Amino acid sequence: MINYNNKVFVPLSNSENGEVDLSMRFVYQQTGNIVTSTYSGGRIRAGHLIALVDEQGNLDMRYHQVNDKGEITTGICKSTPEQLPNGKIRMHEKWQWTSGDQSEGESLLEEL
Repeated sequence: MINYNNKVFVPLSNSENGEVDLSMRFVYQQTGNIVTSTYSGGRIRAGHLIALVDEQGNLDMRYHQVNDKGEITTGICKSTPEQLPNGKIRMHEKWQWTSGDQSEGESLLEEL
């Protein structure tokens, strides 16, 4: 199992229908197989995610956040890790809104 505790990830790309800004940082905390992060920046005033990590390091997460319009938005995300040659982790994410238009998207995050 990958240990995500205190790892910092930055977005490299996001679908147009997403709210994550490329200037944001996600600091992950992990206890056992539970991963959490609190985040903000760009279009997001406050956000939180919680995930379960499996033996291969995949994350099954749920997130909720308040955007710059004052709306609460929620979603689900499946993140698959890729080990880079430099030892860092790149996360390939497929997500879907569970609020609003229920649309889907993809994001790419990389460990700092």
